Amino acid sequence: MIKYQAVVFDLDGTLTDSAPGILAGARSALETMGRPVPEEAVLRRFLGPPLMDSFTRLCGMSHEDAARAQDIYREYYNHTGALQNAVYPGVRALLAGLRQAGVHLGVATHKPLAPTMKILKAFDLLRYFDLVAGPELWENPGPTKGELILRALPQGLRAVMIGDRATDLEGARQVGVDSIAALYGYGHPEEFAPFRSAGLAHSVRDLYGLLGLSEQAPRPCFISFEGNDGAGKSTQARLLAQRLRQNGHDVLLTREPGGTAVGEKIRDILLDRANNDMDDLTEALLYAAARAQHVRQVILPALKAGRMVISDRYVDSSLAYQGGGRGLGIPRVRQINAPAVEGCMPDLTVFLSLPPGEGIRRAVRSREADRLEAAGDAFHDRVAGAFRDLTAEDSRFIVVSSEGSKQETAELVFARVQERLTALGLP
Repeated sequence: MIKYQAVVFDLDGTLTDSAPGILAGARSALETMGRPVPEEAVLRRFLGPPLMDSFTRLCGMSHEDAARAQDIYREYYNHTGALQNAVYPGVRALLAGLRQAGVHLGVATHKPLAPTMKILKAFDLLRYFDLVAGPELWENPGPTKGELILRALPQGLRAVMIGDRATDLEGARQVGVDSIAALYGYGHPEEFAPFRSAGLAHSVRDLYGLLGLSEQAPRPCFISFEGNDGAGKSTQARLLAQRLRQNGHDVLLTREPGGTAVGEKIRDILLDRANNDMDDLTEALLYAAARAQHVRQVILPALKAGRMVISDRYVDSSLAYQGGGRGLGIPRVRQINAPAVEGCMPDLTVFLSLPPGEGIRRAVRSREADRLEAAGDAFHDRVAGAFRDLTAEDSRFIVVSSEGSKQETAELVFARVQERLTALGLP
């Protein structure tokens, strides 16, 4: 049974691993001011306490110099450092479970409110929280941690503060709420010794028991990328995997043909221009064989473990390339692949749209075309036509133009995928 009506979280070191951005910001401030940068162990003590305290206490700065260093830090952090960050694995599912249980959720952090909101929005965490408390830039001196905790809480609720530094537990004690030390963050066990906390969390999973919340089995998700050659599938699949990992998802990135030792050997045969005499049916069967190995050895085990799988190409490529491009017919190729996929189909498919001629020009800009890329314009036009038919018939497809820059395309892909994941009920 849930133990608390309200849970307040610290941000850095509790919800997100923000160390890379914070440490880079501190280095930037010190280097800009011509100050020596301390060794890593000292620099990591910037993680948690207010910046003014860290610059004065750890770097021996006067109040005036510390204020200047803080301004330099904030300029760097607001532009770059805030997103050098990642949600701890398991945090999203925990927040979703607490929301489902009707618990009030808040954030209380010494990080200024503006970058706090930027981070929560960028990593799609804001939707879980009822109240977010952080110092406003005009507040001088800034509020204590206890005051921030009260800002994040309605009155009269049985509450707990979860944080990774002694300041979090001290703030909770000041305002009379329970506290849990997040040992997976930036703190050290000895700094929590003076406090009678409600528990120590060595991992995010430990928080379930300490909060009295039942842990739900992780929900898997299967995402595939499709498109004509040169549309940017491999790049965009990698960038999406990176972004989703930053958001706290457990992501496996794989590819077809390939993804297994057997599949990679088949890939070499399929793409080798020395095999230009390969029969079209042989080609289709080889793709299906590589897929069968991939599904059983990689994709299904990952999905059964509750992971998110992103595959650079899947069965739709066979339908378009061998069914449409080679003229074998989509129904026939679908039948060939039925035992290979065994009902394992993507939850959503990102189709990158790019004129086939432009795609081939991009693909062979810095290397020799492989066997399929060299199949000719008519072949690639038929492939594009088959993809148009597939995307029009099935609502799992998300169609995104890849005619812009890599980063522009990545932002479009992430936004559309995030919408679909929310609609699918994933945390």
